[in-house]
Amino acid sequence: MAAAELGPEDVVLEIGAGIGNLTERLARKAKKVIAIELDPALVKVLHDRFEKVENIEIIAGDALKVDFPEFDKVVSNLPYSISSEITFKLLRYKFKLGILMYQYEFAARMVSPPNCKDYSRLTVDICYFADASILMKVPKSAFQPVPEVDSAVIKLVPRPAPFEVKDQTFFMDFVAAVFSQRRKKLRNAILNTNHLLKIPGIKEVISRLPEDMISKRAENLTPEELARVANQIIDLKKSILANELNEQ
Repeated sequence: MAAAELGPEDVVLEIGAGIGNLTERLARKAKKVIAIELDPALVKVLHDRFEKVENIEIIAGDALKVDFPEFDKVVSNLPYSISSEITFKLLRYKFKLGILMYQYEFAARMVSPPNCKDYSRLTVDICYFADASILMKVPKSAFQPVPEVDSAVIKLVPRPAPFEVKDQTFFMDFVAAVFSQRRKKLRNAILNTNHLLKIPGIKEVISRLPEDMISKRAENLTPEELARVANQIIDLKKSILANELNEQ
């Protein structure tokens, strides 16, 4: 919790508050804690426990469905089953800092460099939105009852994208598509997934992409290089569509 550097002006979001042990510690440091919990039995525990605590707001509901009030920082032991969805929901909001616990394998994919087995669509997407780093690995023996997996605490700092993306939706779709074919070279990965990407004149587009990029696999390209290829496809799509209109 010290990594969150909480101060008396901070409004903290906690997702999956459970019985409120972390909630109580956060409330001692922060101006306000917004605790979200889905389980009705645990919501009752939270209400009973914090009935007289003025700086704790309890929201009963599914964190994937409720709107988050404004917050400065998020500190949570996240439910591992919704790690990806909740992380990208969080990144649609403005906040300064997140200290979040994930399953270790998921955390490793968030921070992996290219050319590693953990480098993935998740790595590239996270890189677009935020700086992520592993603060510590937490062995499963630290929990009772003992889970099946180790965990890790991630520091997540939102920031503007470090590289240009001309069409964010297409970039995200492109990254998802080419990593779904991670054993294929980029040329074939794009061809094989064009039913999803819907690139007009796909063979012409492929022929005009840089050979040094499309002869590699997605896992061998940096997030910036993948963005460069996606941007070139966007430009080529526009050029092809403009030529088709001129010919009509």
